[in-house]
Amino acid sequence: MTQSFRDRIDLEMTVNGEEVELTVPAGRHLIDVLRLDLGLTGSHVGCEHGVCGACTLIVDGSAVRGCLTLAAQLQGCEVWTIEGLTEGGVIGDLQKAFVERNALQCGYCTPGMLASAKALIEADGVPSRETIREHMSGNYCRCTGYEAIVDAIETVARQRAGETEPQARSGATS
Repeated sequence: MTQSFRDRIDLEMTVNGEEVELTVPAGRHLIDVLRLDLGLTGSHVGCEHGVCGACTLIVDGSAVRGCLTLAAQLQGCEVWTIEGLTEGGVIGDLQKAFVERNALQCGYCTPGMLASAKALIEADGVPSRETIREHMSGNYCRCTGYEAIVDAIETVARQRAGETEPQARSGATS
């Protein structure tokens, strides 16, 4: 079965700070627009059901699941992918903290984790460890224990707020 032109939508949005105009299939999801139409493959596709968090992106300042968000919902939105977040060091401190705290191994979930963490810190300033755990509970990692991830996020949140860095609870050294 082939799609006709009327099954497509015109879409205008900002991706990683750049205006984008394209025509995509009406039922296409955000993660597919980014990966297939724009060639931005840093965000990963995992379960395709919104459960694993590998496809987490930032839309208008909030963390969203790219596999559940339809392109039609993005008209005029601002979208940030891992590529845009890493350019210019926007999340350089988070990346460094993940490495220092051993909060990543295979890296498949890492783009989604970093996007979620960025959105949390920007919304909540210095969230409690309980809030970090709750916020990150939708991002699955099968390689590490979550304690190191919570440590990394807490460290960056405190540093950004000018607070003292907490001691590593995961046994990792900085």
